[in-house]
Amino acid sequence: MAYQLNLNWSEFIEKYWQKQPVVLKKAFPDFVDPISPDELAGLAMEPEVDSRLVTHFGGEWQASNGPFEHFDGLGETGWSLLAQAVNHWHEPSAELVRPFRVLPDWRLDDLMISFSVPGGGVGPHIDNYDVFIIQGMGSRRWRVGDAIPMRQFCPHPALLHVDPFTPIIDEDLEPGDILYIPPGFPHDGFTHETALNYSVGFRGPNGRELISSFADYALENDLGGEHYSDPDLTCRAHPGKVEAHELERVRSMMTEMLNQPESFNQWFGRFATTPRHELDIAPAEPPYSPEEVRDALMDGEMLIRLSGLRVLNIDGSFFINSEPLDTVAPHAADLLCRFTELGQQELGNVLQNPEFVAELTGLINQGYWYFED
Repeated sequence: MAYQLNLNWSEFIEKYWQKQPVVLKKAFPDFVDPISPDELAGLAMEPEVDSRLVTHFGGEWQASNGPFEHFDGLGETGWSLLAQAVNHWHEPSAELVRPFRVLPDWRLDDLMISFSVPGGGVGPHIDNYDVFIIQGMGSRRWRVGDAIPMRQFCPHPALLHVDPFTPIIDEDLEPGDILYIPPGFPHDGFTHETALNYSVGFRGPNGRELISSFADYALENDLGGEHYSDPDLTCRAHPGKVEAHELERVRSMMTEMLNQPESFNQWFGRFATTPRHELDIAPAEPPYSPEEVRDALMDGEMLIRLSGLRVLNIDGSFFINSEPLDTVAPHAADLLCRFTELGQQELGNVLQNPEFVAELTGLINQGYWYFED
């Protein structure tokens, strides 16, 4: 089903995005859960799905990672089951992400779904990403504190908690409500009544990730092979001192590598389209011919992009799933970045271009796009 999000995005971004948390009441009117607890449990048994079970019994926190073989003996209170990137594996749940495509695709992390029984939760913690927590069935009470420096500690090796905090939000969520929390605000959800929650997360890379990834790209592509040189060297009385102009020359060598637009864009395209979680890629079997693809689209069939696939236009270069896309039709490649569903109406005259149809056929045969039916 298509989900309608009642939200004034311009107003929300100006007032709340990365600034302050807020509860958006009835943001999804007449909300219907796209997944059942049994279906979520089934996904948590699959080795490709990142899942976690968190329990809180007798004041003691425990956490374990899936895949799980069963959920026997857990009882009716004090535990939560969480699965990451459910939008990669469950098409009805992936529909929940679509209304958030007002925000940049490259910032989207994934859709995490949690099932929790009364008393269940993961404890008070801080996330380093933006999250929209959608309340499904049941009811949970959420407390959010202010973004001030807080002590973090591990009650269990797999859990990072914060000390108790004074809430600036303390509210019960009902089906269709959304709690938005920017990075750095401590929060804690406590389940009253067996609940499903859907967390749409948007993550920004940190400096370490960027530098590390660019260094890998530089090594793989033999960038930065020039050696430090100093033809203007002068004799000095203190040979054990590095002069300021020498430090600046070293810094310039490093920043010069980042200042090459083509290399930088090529690196970032690969970096930004690399998924953090496994994709449900199923190559077409048997593979399509370009003629079959063109005929299907001309007959009105729609192509659907594999959920979770990252497809980006970076300054006129195109990247899919960490690889560059060389294309004869940049306008059509841009449409692949813009739309998650497209057909004859969107593609138009480019379907008369055999080279582009051949490119598109290759992407379909890889399992990156598939026909609706």
